[in-house]
Amino acid sequence: MEYYDTDSVRLSDDENSVIIIDQTLLPNRTKLLYLSSAEEIFEAISSLRVRGAPAIGICAGYAMYVISRRISSSDTEEFLDKLSQVGEYFSSARPTAVNLSAAIGRCLSAAREHKNGSAAEIREILKQTALNIHLEDIHMCLKISEYGLTLVKDGDGILTHCNAGPLATSRYGTGLGTIFLGSERGLKFRVYADETRPLLQGARLTAYELDKAGIDVTLICDNMASFVMNEGLIQAVFTGCDRVAANGDTANKIGTSGAAILAKHYGIPFYVFCPSTTIDLSCRSGKDIPIEFRDGSEIRTMFFSSPSAPEVKCLNPAFDVTDHSLITAIVTENGICLPPFEKSLRGSLKK
Repeated sequence: MEYYDTDSVRLSDDENSVIIIDQTLLPNRTKLLYLSSAEEIFEAISSLRVRGAPAIGICAGYAMYVISRRISSSDTEEFLDKLSQVGEYFSSARPTAVNLSAAIGRCLSAAREHKNGSAAEIREILKQTALNIHLEDIHMCLKISEYGLTLVKDGDGILTHCNAGPLATSRYGTGLGTIFLGSERGLKFRVYADETRPLLQGARLTAYELDKAGIDVTLICDNMASFVMNEGLIQAVFTGCDRVAANGDTANKIGTSGAAILAKHYGIPFYVFCPSTTIDLSCRSGKDIPIEFRDGSEIRTMFFSSPSAPEVKCLNPAFDVTDHSLITAIVTENGICLPPFEKSLRGSLKK
């Protein structure tokens, strides 16, 4: 079995828990968590034990089903009201990634469409909806990876930022999917992985996944991206994203926009990979995308044996917005979207 044939999020056999790989412990320790309560699920999402927009969506789908089994009510309206409250609670865990709220909304819509059924029947609908969200993501990741292979060639150097592999999605991944699929087919890529401060998703997760799969990966600090580009080591930049606005602006892990600006300067194509579920046409531009701000202690103390800075104020946005003018193409399971993105993104959603 290949590394990317595993699932980082899945439903337990007894259907009472959502099983996740605790990503905060990687790469030094691999631990499965069984999340059974709403509080445990909320904490896992907010603390990044499960992360990556598609993976959060998959987790949310299973979570809605698991928690529905804990709602005891013979009155359907009361059952749906309690389910909606749970959905609102989960949605507040991380506001930027649209897949979280989208998966919850899909589950609630499916439940309401069967409001004339019993609670048991609605639970079965929720289970099937969650399974569909997961299976669709597996299919989407493979399609995205196939399209991505048309953008690169054997021997290319690829810069990555954050993590958009199997841990963040399902199976192949989005931003890393092309690299995994190409490697499977005999292509040799040279990957330069930004460490991605302050939470080190590139160092802890991307480098881990690529190395485990036997792919040539070199870890660099975020501020070394300009150096490797200037040296001619990079032929493309691959990133995932957590939300795409109607005009093509994308929100992704903090530091992504800086990599895009550098790529533009050096004439290197900058590609964003995401499932169509990440496209949010209700956001006209990146200015409409809510940005999550996290505790400053992540900058000063996380991964350090002692604080790395004095107790000064810290600004810790989890995401930034990459302007559409810096993006060469947005790759979804429905094809490669090119500028003008207002037209191509809408067209991709109709396929």
